[in-house]
Amino acid sequence: MTVRVLLADDQALLRSAFRVLVDSEPDMEVVAEASDGAEAVRLTGEHRPDVVLMDIRMPGTDGLAATRLISADPELAGVRVVILTTFEVDDYVVQSLRAGASGFLGKGSEPEELLNAIRIAAGGQALLSPAATTGLISRFLAQEGPADGDRDPARGERLDSLTVREREVLVQVAGGHSNDEIAERLEVSPLTVKTHVNRAMAKLGARDRAQLVVIAYESGLVRPRVD
Repeated sequence: MTVRVLLADDQALLRSAFRVLVDSEPDMEVVAEASDGAEAVRLTGEHRPDVVLMDIRMPGTDGLAATRLISADPELAGVRVVILTTFEVDDYVVQSLRAGASGFLGKGSEPEELLNAIRIAAGGQALLSPAATTGLISRFLAQEGPADGDRDPARGERLDSLTVREREVLVQVAGGHSNDEIAERLEVSPLTVKTHVNRAMAKLGARDRAQLVVIAYESGLVRPRVD
């Protein structure tokens, strides 16, 4: 399968560089380019890409607002957004994930990291760059708490619907562990872990693992680590 990518960045030179990189891969192609968030939302609706590489700071509708709009559209449920920015700081990491992004990567990342991020996001996995660790996310959420617009009264009830094993797996996912690592920790098969993750996502209304991480912390299921 070919991973279809949409580029959203207000700098034409960067878009051109990303296009050359993505189009050089046999399993990827750039299907559209957007210079601002509003255009990114419109083109995503038209082209239905697998992955949107989204800059945060763009004129008019910024990348975070565009990500929220894309994530909120049920017809675009299969689209994954990877935030790509030079501002790799705590606030942006959490806002990106809350907005519905599947990952967060700094523009200073190596080309192979970017290509890997696209493949990971297209596969439905969560991707965080080394600077955007789970501990960083948990500390920010602990300090700020869920924003008013992020509160979901039904989330607590959905969390109660998880089985004991699904809760255990969710805690491990929030710790940043892969399916193989979780399988080893819980002494089950990776396929069993994947099944529990998928069921937890369905019950909690999460698009992917990145959203599971946010839900785990915002619901209080996982507590921040104290350094």
